[in-house]
Amino acid sequence: MARKFLYLVAVLIVLAIAAAFAYRLWGMEILRRTMVPSAAFEAMPPAETSAYADPAMWLARPDKPANPALWTPPGFEAADAAQAAVFFVHPTSYLDRAQWNAPLENAEANGRAEIFLRGQASAFNEVGQVWAPRYRQATFGAFLTSEENARRALALAYADVLAAFDRFVAEVGEDRPIILAGHSQGALHLTHLLKDRIAGRPIAARIVAAYAIGWPVSRTADLPELGLPECRRADEAGCILSWQSFAEPADPSLIFDTFDATTGFNDTPRAATPLVCTNPITGNAGDAAPAEANLGALFPSEDLSSATLETGRVPARCDGRGILLIGAPIDMGNYVLPGNNYHVFDYSLFWANVRADAARRMAAFAQ
Repeated sequence: MARKFLYLVAVLIVLAIAAAFAYRLWGMEILRRTMVPSAAFEAMPPAETSAYADPAMWLARPDKPANPALWTPPGFEAADAAQAAVFFVHPTSYLDRAQWNAPLENAEANGRAEIFLRGQASAFNEVGQVWAPRYRQATFGAFLTSEENARRALALAYADVLAAFDRFVAEVGEDRPIILAGHSQGALHLTHLLKDRIAGRPIAARIVAAYAIGWPVSRTADLPELGLPECRRADEAGCILSWQSFAEPADPSLIFDTFDATTGFNDTPRAATPLVCTNPITGNAGDAAPAEANLGALFPSEDLSSATLETGRVPARCDGRGILLIGAPIDMGNYVLPGNNYHVFDYSLFWANVRADAARRMAAFAQ
């Protein structure tokens, strides 16, 4: 009996190794097969700006009880009254392949979105009051395919974000400084918003900074149309930040395979173009910083419901085409994507530095 048990253990170990090897080799293809919806896209009317007059359409806003963006780890506090207003677009939290866009009332997607607000938008609650809309986000699988249904799903999601932003601007007044921030799908929508609502308009003078994190921004094919320059120095205001985090060895093909097949905002190909890469530790473009300079990374619990802040754990350097390398892989649980892609943790790996960066840029804006 003992020998049979040992055989069983050996077989399970071999199967586990084989599964890990297969995931390493074909992880991206597995993701595409299991996450891209097979259903047809369901066309829905765009949201009206007036819909976002309803507080229920917001995951976070200054007057919302139990606002998840007000969370802070021990030793930090959200400001009672902050000078800036923060418009934050949360990343993809809808993983279902049954349909291309998340229903607004989907409890599971909204629950994940609130987790993301605690770990991401909370970095800004010292310098700004956070507004984060619900929106009919495109499902995760929409980013793994180039089919037309994915484009339609993203367009529907963006229309909601645009309506929410127009309401946000009406609510916060005409003179208040604005921080724009988002992650992943939220950062993608933020780049479109910069082009459609900021570039060439008076409101551009009110933008403290735009944090388009976790989505590639081409320096040549996108940036010229976004109305703000790249943040080159830590003491700049009125500029755009972006980074995408990978441990080494890094394989960013999951991102670039889709991104490189598209054209930029100025209608030129994005393929092989250099990307905006801000070092979140230093706030400068394209440089490197040791782990000792990291003011604090959030290390999540297994279910992502809480996190602890640890200093000096994660380095950062911009490399190659413009991805952010964090050195050897770090144990962050089960949410690391194929290719050593730490996409889920783009904010949390540098949470305290992002907080300091926002305060520094707010001070530069005030001057």
